[in-house]
Amino acid sequence: MTFIGILQILAYLTILTLLAKPVGIYLVKVYNGEKTFLDILVRPFERLIYAITRVDTEKEMNWKQYGFAMLLFSVASSVALYAIQRLQFYLPSNPQGFAAPSEHLSFNTAVSFVTNTNWQSYAGETTMSYFTQMAGLSVQNFLSAAVGMALAVVFIRGISRFETTNLGNFWKDLVRGTLYVLLPLSFLAAIFFVSQGVVQNFKPYDSAKLTDARTIQVDKKDADGAVVKDEKGETVQEDKLIDSQTIAQGPVASQLAIKMLGTNGGGFFNANSAHPLENPTPLSNFVQMLLILLIPAGFTYMLGRMVKSQGHGWAVYSAMMILLVAGTATLYWAEAKGNPIFPANVDQTLVGGNFEGKETRFGMAASALFATVTTAASCGAVNSMHDSFTPIGGLVPMINIQLGEVIFGGVGAGMYGILVMIILTVFIAGLMVGRTPEYLGKKIEAFDVQMAMLYVLIFPLLILGFAAVTSISPDFGLTSLNNPGAHGLSEILYGYTSATGNNGSAFAGLNANTLWYNTTLGIAMLVGRFLMIVPVLAIAGNLASKKQVPATIGTFPVNTVLFSILLVSIVIILGALTFFPVLSLSPILEHFQMINGQTF
Repeated sequence: MTFIGILQILAYLTILTLLAKPVGIYLVKVYNGEKTFLDILVRPFERLIYAITRVDTEKEMNWKQYGFAMLLFSVASSVALYAIQRLQFYLPSNPQGFAAPSEHLSFNTAVSFVTNTNWQSYAGETTMSYFTQMAGLSVQNFLSAAVGMALAVVFIRGISRFETTNLGNFWKDLVRGTLYVLLPLSFLAAIFFVSQGVVQNFKPYDSAKLTDARTIQVDKKDADGAVVKDEKGETVQEDKLIDSQTIAQGPVASQLAIKMLGTNGGGFFNANSAHPLENPTPLSNFVQMLLILLIPAGFTYMLGRMVKSQGHGWAVYSAMMILLVAGTATLYWAEAKGNPIFPANVDQTLVGGNFEGKETRFGMAASALFATVTTAASCGAVNSMHDSFTPIGGLVPMINIQLGEVIFGGVGAGMYGILVMIILTVFIAGLMVGRTPEYLGKKIEAFDVQMAMLYVLIFPLLILGFAAVTSISPDFGLTSLNNPGAHGLSEILYGYTSATGNNGSAFAGLNANTLWYNTTLGIAMLVGRFLMIVPVLAIAGNLASKKQVPATIGTFPVNTVLFSILLVSIVIILGALTFFPVLSLSPILEHFQMINGQTF
């Protein structure tokens, strides 16, 4: 760990904190329908959309109507994106002539981008055409983020309103979130990224001749593309001459901006934000990290403003920040410490940490911070390979997601996730003092806690269930692993954790482009997004219908340091109790194997 590295992290945390208030104020204006400085440009387009779609923006919905509209829109989006992929070869803007992805890969990708997961079982630059990237994937980057933001706003309305069933209009929230927040910020970010060297064009790929051609060993494949094996069952190798390099390009900057701002994470290139044409400079790297947490941080201030308790908003922000700092510090320490099996180089000087899988133009601190930020939010973007981290370094991103991605979380999803945890925290605090739990003037009753527990239990059930079945299935689960033992289990566990948590990052050692993984991960993404939204909306509807209860001397304050500490404790305890047994068999076991000198 270095002074410069720590300074980079402190600068990031400081700027993020300073931006939370102005972003939060702007979000309040957007979702309350107040006048903004963009009205003169955006308002005509907004009215045109309502006129074409015949949406009555004055008609508000209850939680069931809101949920039905959201699900209907998401189903239509999934079908449209699936169709674009399957018809890719016949659609325009396909200079490389890419064929359509398989049925199961198209299903997985459609579900992935509609659920704001952006898990990628494919290499973008060798699979998806420019049209699919723009009209399919990028469009869903905007829409899935706008849906998540709308759901967070509904929950906040449920807390701030009394004795009503009205929670707003889904179509109005969707349109305003897209037009007033995501589009203008993405436009500015895209221009900035182009200035840093991110490509933005529609040219066919270029090919460059190598000055140093070389021959490598690759797996031999038959006419059907299957790997050839000998009589012993071992893979047959053959020589391949490498004398040229294909330089992929395309409309990258436009997709990069929304993939970060919308906490989507789906990279134009397979290497994602580790690719020099997608993340060329340390400054572009810093701004990408800021975009990931910009809106989630603003939502905490928005919460305080709308419930008329700014101290509560800052208390929630503080709890999230505590978890973010703890994760960053742990990951940075683990990677800086490195692997004890290789303590020194030939000159007997310290290696300086674990640089495997990291970009030297960013350094260890920026890589550690990026990994923590992208998994604290539901963003699958990466600028280093998590599979190459030390066991404890790889443990941090996994735990970040397993905590429910409430450490700021995705745009919207993080806010309604932390609000569920707040419901449980207030309930437990009430039990501790022997009083009926109250939250901002509302009694927390059995239905609220039941829905909160349903939300909490769905998550580990999916992760542990799919991981357990896959880890004992040699025919369709274990054949995709590149590593045995504890690390192989980590790859499986991380995959289902990322899918269910709608994150999208991965341990790169897992080949997930198979029928089994594409199907099961797709199911995990669907259930992890939409089935968990139902109890969230139910809680919001129930809270909005309650009468206001005046605060008494026994009311637990939710704007204090004590509340922040209790909230952090509940989040950690729920995650630790649920996932510690399986984590002890994967990254924790691998850590002890590493310090005892075991290699694989």
